[in-house]
Amino acid sequence: MSDGDYDYLIKFLALGDSGVGKTSFLYQYTDKKFNSKFITTVGIDFREKRVVYKSNGPEGAAGRGQRIHVQLWDTAGQERFRSLTTAFFRDAMGFLLLFDLTNEQSFLNVRNWMSQLQMHAYCENPDVVLCGNKCDLQEQRAVREDEARELADKYGIPYFETSAANGQFVSQAVDVLLDLIMKRMERCVDKSWIPDGTVRSNGHSGHTDITEPKTQEKGKCAC
Repeated sequence: MSDGDYDYLIKFLALGDSGVGKTSFLYQYTDKKFNSKFITTVGIDFREKRVVYKSNGPEGAAGRGQRIHVQLWDTAGQERFRSLTTAFFRDAMGFLLLFDLTNEQSFLNVRNWMSQLQMHAYCENPDVVLCGNKCDLQEQRAVREDEARELADKYGIPYFETSAANGQFVSQAVDVLLDLIMKRMERCVDKSWIPDGTVRSNGHSGHTDITEPKTQEKGKCAC
């Protein structure tokens, strides 16, 4: 796909404590590479990738492929950047919430991140995928899988155990989040939660411009 040749621009935000592997996770997804050198993200950064999304019809038949330009925003996990991070919550359509399977405190802080999302995201129940990262470090594991799945079930969100080092379930986690977002857009009556610019007009027929003026207040999403 050439520049500008896409149907939808979808923005995802990666959240979690500092050091859980957000930057490495996004690099693994976009470039299939892993850098073992830890570099702290300062403020906000982002990665991009083009994908083709095919939705399933009511009888399981695959629909026409939609060309998606995915922007994955990488946030700083440190408290001093929290006000800057939360400023991006409203414009993101989906969230990758990461914790470190070798760091129990990062898992305990998942509840705090979910509270932040409920306060600052486009609605009180945004689409989130929870990722227990660094699953390749089994000998250092501090969080049990059943604990993590129980927490994910409590919030009603999908859970994946991922590895930014070897790529395990990284693409699958992002694909599930994209599927949740696309299906939400299809079924929502109130489109005010969708950021301007999500749908790109390229002169292609068969698309409805689902962006409308943001006249609704937060929490009024009819999804």
